[in-house]
Amino acid sequence: MTALLHPRVRLYDQVRTAHLERAHALEPASIVYRRRRYDFDQRLAAGLDLVHAGLLRGAVLAFRGRWTELEVNEPLDLASLPRTATVLLAVRLARVAGRRPPTVVTYAIGNLDVFAVRAPRLRSRLRRRVELALARSLWRRIDRVAFGTSGARDVYARRFAPKEDALLVPALPAPCDCAPAARLADRVLFLGSLSERKGLPLVLAAWPAVRDGRPGASLLIVGTGPLEEEVRRAAAADPTITLLVDPPRETIHRELRAARTVVLPSQPRPLWREQLGLPIVEALAHGARVVTSTETGLAEWLSDNGHAVLAPDASPAAWASAIAGRLGTEADASADATRILATLPGEDGRLAADRALFGRTVVPA
Repeated sequence: MTALLHPRVRLYDQVRTAHLERAHALEPASIVYRRRRYDFDQRLAAGLDLVHAGLLRGAVLAFRGRWTELEVNEPLDLASLPRTATVLLAVRLARVAGRRPPTVVTYAIGNLDVFAVRAPRLRSRLRRRVELALARSLWRRIDRVAFGTSGARDVYARRFAPKEDALLVPALPAPCDCAPAARLADRVLFLGSLSERKGLPLVLAAWPAVRDGRPGASLLIVGTGPLEEEVRRAAAADPTITLLVDPPRETIHRELRAARTVVLPSQPRPLWREQLGLPIVEALAHGARVVTSTETGLAEWLSDNGHAVLAPDASPAAWASAIAGRLGTEADASADATRILATLPGEDGRLAADRALFGRTVVPA
């Protein structure tokens, strides 16, 4: 079995394009992942040590490796719990065999206590008890945690024992360094999974009112997902709607630079809540206005900084009003983007959190 290239390891359940982009900016580390997300850009994998490993192989790598630092998925990520627990068991066995254990850290942005949701069936409730035991064990094993939002910090404080050295590093982006482009004053962008949980049906329902009230407005929908055919039908019937399916990253950056407003009306699900919303983070990094729901962990910050934040069950008319209210004119588009970018930190929050997690800075929570 091939050894990892780096003593620092990031154990990811899923790996996506955003992880690859960030990995090039972070200090070198091997990334051990279970599966690739739909938005995995193979070109960005060049120069990175990416190792595909399920539960068993991950445990073998952990037992044999001489890892000094290990980043794991957060304890409220149920999908990753069995694999993370198995890897940490292998680390413990390696310690018994005389090897020094790595420092274990995690970056937490989960803002839904999945263990507070009652499972419908007895079998599911029994499984949830096992998952809770694994999560508590993982939490105890973590040496340092950084929270990306105050909402995540509060959820963890209610569910687990507090950690005195916990860090709070807001998950805000730094301005993107890509080349500027002309901003379209009436361009609305929906970016992400074409699904109900991301609120796409609400965008489509609201759009006729936006279009009628703002002649010249256009809606660009970028992504892929189960509602793709529904979007195709909407675009065929309405020339102001355009669909781009899974375009390359340079195209996404270009459209983010051009859009005046990015809309993501995330909807609650029993075992899922929008943690941040990558389209929201990317919209901010490119100076776009955001229209979203209170589901995102960034809701309070967005509301305080002039973006539109609605209840997830707001009517299509309310969403249309919020979207139209965040459009403008060509004359003020550039100044507005400059103002939005000025609200962002000079360093990407995730990069700052990485330095904090590994002891380079400390930001008390």
